[in-house]
Amino acid sequence: MEYLKFILYGLIQGLTEFVPVSSTAHLKIISNFFGIDDPGSSLSAIIQLGSVLALAWYFRNDFLNLRSKSSKKLFGYFLHKKLINSILIGTIPIVLLGGSIKLFAPYFFDKFLRSNLSIALVSFLMAFLMYLADRSKRGALNINKHNYRDSFLIGFSQAFAIIPGVSRSGVTISAALMSGWDRREAAKFSFLLGVPAISLAAIVEFISSFNEFSLLDFPPLIVGLISTFFFSLFAINFLLKYISSNGLKIFIIYRVIFGVVILLNL
Repeated sequence: MEYLKFILYGLIQGLTEFVPVSSTAHLKIISNFFGIDDPGSSLSAIIQLGSVLALAWYFRNDFLNLRSKSSKKLFGYFLHKKLINSILIGTIPIVLLGGSIKLFAPYFFDKFLRSNLSIALVSFLMAFLMYLADRSKRGALNINKHNYRDSFLIGFSQAFAIIPGVSRSGVTISAALMSGWDRREAAKFSFLLGVPAISLAAIVEFISSFNEFSLLDFPPLIVGLISTFFFSLFAINFLLKYISSNGLKIFIIYRVIFGVVILLNL
């Protein structure tokens, strides 16, 4: 039963981390629905490492292409250098905001923002934000053609993903679309931007809750990580293909339904 529980955690985390529906909210709500323990922020962060590994594997060519000697590839190197700088700039806001909450308001975050009512209300707000983004004029900005202001603004929106229910991918893709990015490129940049953000969250939670992890059975946790890895790969591939031609409509409808279902079960 313990292994099945962690496979379920991995399935929820893997599928909902990259589609714009909020993995944290689904881990909490679906766990309650099936009558299993809410994994909490600490365990959720560790399971998210499976998503980081999936990102690293899926975009391995983007990361490995940094080394080159030919002039053509050297141009590519500078494009990738710009990408790295953009990711670093976009990571600053969530580090500052997340660190501040962890230091000064951890009780408010864990007790109130993780409540079902809060998650439902945030789900409605996210649906409205994604609606505005989906109706915005389709742009042509991409990973190679953008400025660092775009990186910071998208990163600033990512900082709100520390609130359960917001959806890191949903808020960053929406911000990119409203800034004039191409749909597929917006999703790709959102995913790449998630590598340091998700990794840092996992590291911070691991350090702050180290004593709790001594009580966990590591074999089920490893099963959860592997489960998260494979379901994450599926979700990444699906969204990159789907969003290019279909936009966010289906996810907007889902966010509204998700919020209503939570409210009806308070």
